[in-house]
Amino acid sequence: MFPSVMIIDDEPSIRQSLSGLLSDEGFEVTTASNGYEALKAVESDPPELVLLDIWMPGIDGIETLKEIKKNNPFIQVIIITGHGTIETAVKATKLGAFDLIEKPLSIEKVIVAINNALNFRRLEEENRYLRKKTIEKNAITGNSPRIAVLKKQIAVAAPADSWILILGENGTGKELVARTVHQLSSRSEQPLIDVSCAAIPEELIEVVLFGQEKGAFSESTARKRGKFELADRGTLFLDEIGDMSLKTQAKILRVLQEQKFERTGGGRTLTVNVRVIAATNKDIKEEIAKGRFREDLYYRLNVFPLEVPPLRERSEDIPVLIETFLAGYAEKHNTRRKRMTQKAVNLLCSYSWPGNVRELKNLIERLVVSAETEVIDENCLPMLYTGKDFRAAEESLLSIADFKTARQVFEKEFILRKLMQNHNDICKTAASSGMTESFLLKKMEELGIKVRGER
Repeated sequence: MFPSVMIIDDEPSIRQSLSGLLSDEGFEVTTASNGYEALKAVESDPPELVLLDIWMPGIDGIETLKEIKKNNPFIQVIIITGHGTIETAVKATKLGAFDLIEKPLSIEKVIVAINNALNFRRLEEENRYLRKKTIEKNAITGNSPRIAVLKKQIAVAAPADSWILILGENGTGKELVARTVHQLSSRSEQPLIDVSCAAIPEELIEVVLFGQEKGAFSESTARKRGKFELADRGTLFLDEIGDMSLKTQAKILRVLQEQKFERTGGGRTLTVNVRVIAATNKDIKEEIAKGRFREDLYYRLNVFPLEVPPLRERSEDIPVLIETFLAGYAEKHNTRRKRMTQKAVNLLCSYSWPGNVRELKNLIERLVVSAETEVIDENCLPMLYTGKDFRAAEESLLSIADFKTARQVFEKEFILRKLMQNHNDICKTAASSGMTESFLLKKMEELGIKVRGER
């Protein structure tokens, strides 16, 4: 298809000459002699780009531009005028005009301006598509009553630019909620900077948050921008803020109140415009009562609280989550999509999920990688998820005839459970199990245990 261009000008000679030249260049051209006629045409068949004269009888170019942009914000508009002034250019640009060209018109300039505007339009379309895909990727899966309430709360909170405190157990999807809020906010084109407060040592947290000047420490040979500075005009996500020390909480509170700070080792005050989203798995009111969290910081952050329910309280969402993860991991590992039997799904729905959605996600990835058939049934599930109690598991283990096989079964189940608890992190699994990494990897190879992406 050829790009569509509308020429709006009260001078017939301009319309005729531009129309002929642009048609020869491969554009699909329509014309209008005044703003009223143009707006009717745009309403019925919007073009990709408009060449708009400023000075016209009746509805002038500026008013026409306002109306076009109000109902069709993605149409690119180039202003053409014989009376170009800085004031006119500034006003037109503020109203959304892409460019301004003065008469007498140079066809070369017109063609360059049109191509630039159309390239910008294509870039905008691509960004909108990518943003839509990002929103879909970050979508909160499920239709349970608790999730329906959460989605409504996010839809209200996201555009408001208020600070948000997300509460919920580990693995429930607090980061996903934060990303969804950011994507639906007016700051979505700006960065979302996340900080894991629990993962940063106390002595480094200020440098991470506020940055440092060159020479602040003997080893600091360059200026370093902190997370607050990187998040300017965007969103700062403070994950697990309940693990932050009281000393750092006090400094954070001052920055949140003033939106000003100084880099470590510096004297210059920096001003930022940051929306803060915080999250924690702790009972903050209990932490306040025990003197481990500042009450004034809590009320500063808790403008709009969002609570993410644990998976055990939204078990009706588990089948949908299973299908979502099966499809996602089949694509990730470049394998055929596997399906799960209803009995296996029912068993997973009856499990308590202490690790929440993260635990379910890790399990599905393991099953996609390790299951030898395209159908995942109850026999593929680790014993932990089959609904058997400890005594039944013990009896099953003791019913094995020989010691060697029983030990292998126990070792495999033990390692699988430890991997699940540590989200398939080999280093953490080895440490929590009293093994070295090399010994754990050797055992996994012996027992045929695979994790994340192994074939």
